[in-house]
Amino acid sequence: FKMPRSDGAPSNKKTLRSSFLPIVLPSAVVSETSPLQNKLLTYRRCKEQQTMLNQLLLSFQTNYLFMKKCVQSNPVVPIQQQWLMSMLTLVPQSLMEGKDRELLIEKLLGEIIRDFEKSMKRCMVRSVLIKPNVKGLEDEEEAPLPLSPLGLDFSSPWHKRFIQAKKRILSNLHILHPTMKTLLDFGYAEFSTFLLADFVSFRLKVPIDCESLKTDISLSCSKAEEKILNTWYQRVISLFTQEAASNGVSLDQLDSFYSCVATLMTNQLRDLLIRNVEAFVQLFDPEDGSCLPLFKMELIIGEKHVEFYPSFQELEEAILFVVNRIGQTLQNVQTVHSWLAGGATTLHTELPTHIVAWAASTLKKVIRDNLEGPKEYFENYVGRYGWLVDGTAQARIERFGAEQHSFGEYTAVSFNSTFYMEFEAIKERALKVPESTEEMVETIAYIKEVKAKGIQDLSLRIKECSWQMEYFLDVYLFSPEDIALNATVLLWPKKIDPIFDEHDDLIEESKRKGEQELIHRSEKLTVELEKLAQSVTELEEYSELDCMQQVWLIFSVKWVEIFCVLNAQRLWKEFKVILFTDVN
Repeated sequence: FKMPRSDGAPSNKKTLRSSFLPIVLPSAVVSETSPLQNKLLTYRRCKEQQTMLNQLLLSFQTNYLFMKKCVQSNPVVPIQQQWLMSMLTLVPQSLMEGKDRELLIEKLLGEIIRDFEKSMKRCMVRSVLIKPNVKGLEDEEEAPLPLSPLGLDFSSPWHKRFIQAKKRILSNLHILHPTMKTLLDFGYAEFSTFLLADFVSFRLKVPIDCESLKTDISLSCSKAEEKILNTWYQRVISLFTQEAASNGVSLDQLDSFYSCVATLMTNQLRDLLIRNVEAFVQLFDPEDGSCLPLFKMELIIGEKHVEFYPSFQELEEAILFVVNRIGQTLQNVQTVHSWLAGGATTLHTELPTHIVAWAASTLKKVIRDNLEGPKEYFENYVGRYGWLVDGTAQARIERFGAEQHSFGEYTAVSFNSTFYMEFEAIKERALKVPESTEEMVETIAYIKEVKAKGIQDLSLRIKECSWQMEYFLDVYLFSPEDIALNATVLLWPKKIDPIFDEHDDLIEESKRKGEQELIHRSEKLTVELEKLAQSVTELEEYSELDCMQQVWLIFSVKWVEIFCVLNAQRLWKEFKVILFTDVN
């Protein structure tokens, strides 16, 4: 297999396609087969030729890759050492100095050697092998070596061009002018630690109200602005009124020069305002409450409502007012060029929008978190006492005055008399000696229920009555009997515990007496059983018929005694269960 000539001239060499004979069927077969059979035979022949062609193409691809690998594995002539030294002489001497000089030179030479070897191997492959134009070798194309850029002169060093570019920068970039450095020094000396207000002192002062905060911050910002204009701004004006301030600046560059001055002054003043906003927001750091300002708020009870003064919304507005007032400071500072020319152009020193948005969102979140406690207290206070001022209490008084009641209904039972009777009922039930087992069980259950729930309910009601008594003692003169009754009721929760202890002792004593009584009855029962056994032995003596009536009478009496004894045994077992069960 041979490739056609690269110059495009006609050649009588055979190609891959021409090496296969055309499909020609034998004449005998043609004459003996049908058109359908001829079509099938032709298709099969094409398939066989396509398979053979694919195998040849794969063989060409494999052979080319193998031969390319063999060529690339051959050693190449190394680069000469004098070439490398010649290349190093082209590097400026200023770049050959420094502590990392040897390492950089080693890396540079290594990169040159690798590029040289790679180029040599590519040249060998291109000179030895010709890549066949077959499928699968598209990515194996050996591109020609990169050519040097045309129109560039590498014979001269780059240092001259660097010096020219530096001069061009110095002539156009005014920030490098010596006057700008002096202006930067003025700003750093004046603004590095300057604050428009003493924010830290807010914590040291007594709790401040919102109006005082607004007044103090407004006065502080006004004084700070006046101080800046009388010190820093005057120094800046004095600097640019000197002839040396614009040395080296041509007349056609004065506008751009003073535009650079205005930009530098704007950045300095804007950075000052941003630092003051950040310093104020830092006071509300949730991780450190030592600098958190203290604000004065009063709970006002009006004719129809209860509210905080100032309100939560007014407090938030007062805190955000500080940020807005800082942003309004130094907004009318005249540019140097305008001052020198008698114009009215001012610097654009307004706060960036994202800084204002960040400060507002941060402060709102901190304010909301710190006001959760006061809000909860306010809601609890309004829930308990709001009815006194919202008209509910007045409506109840008017409704009570409109109702008609007799004097006896008003004076039938006082509120503390009810508590006294309830406590007396508990005391009487607790200290009563039970007359039977059933009564003892009921008493124990009743006292258990009183301890679990009844006493707690009465204690809460008494506490509420004590609050009412504090009011009545200020506006009404009680009689000694009423004072004694109220004192007894208020002290009942403390006196009820000894009564319960006495009740427990009484129950234990009743159990003990009941047990002794049962033991006594048991002993008596044992004696009766022994008598009954003795009577049974006497039956033999009454075997005659004339003694049958006497026997019947005796047995009737004995059986009654046996029934009583058995009944007593049953009661004894039940009472034992009661005695030894923890009913408490």
